[in-house]
Amino acid sequence: MLAVACGCLNLCLLRTIWWLNWILCIIKPMNPVIRKAKIEEAHLLSDIALKSKAFWGYSAEFMAACKEELTVTQEKIKSKAFSYWVYQHENSILGFYAIERISSEVAELEAIFVSPESIGKGIGKALMDHAISFARSSDAASLRIQSDPNAKEFYLAAGASIVGEEESSSVEGRYLPVLSIEL
Repeated sequence: MLAVACGCLNLCLLRTIWWLNWILCIIKPMNPVIRKAKIEEAHLLSDIALKSKAFWGYSAEFMAACKEELTVTQEKIKSKAFSYWVYQHENSILGFYAIERISSEVAELEAIFVSPESIGKGIGKALMDHAISFARSSDAASLRIQSDPNAKEFYLAAGASIVGEEESSSVEGRYLPVLSIEL
């Protein structure tokens, strides 16, 4: 009788383990993916850009001056001149980048931003690696980057070289490093 009870218990235990494994396969978290941005995500991307920029301690006055430049519009996402890509994990967009083709030879990294709670987790590097690959696959010879001073080291670590500086389009008298990655 005890052997029958143990056999039944083992069978029930095996069935339970099988069902748990099956359930875990269904609810297993999605791997992160980098995909094309959707036009309806423009507001979300703008929010990420503004919060990411503010993360570096800029004043409210400075952020107000940059708001227009950091705003992603549906028109930009739809435009053939721009390519917007998002880093999505499960159902959350944690960062994005945009590339603008400025000539037959040069692509420009228009934007790359990571949500503040995700900074330092490798998402920026994944987006940058994808941006370089995307620019290379679109036959650009170089990727131009007008950098925030706080991000200059990030771009240098990604293989960029400093090629100059230019005045910010948002804040008069503020000069930004310009970098380039040869593809």
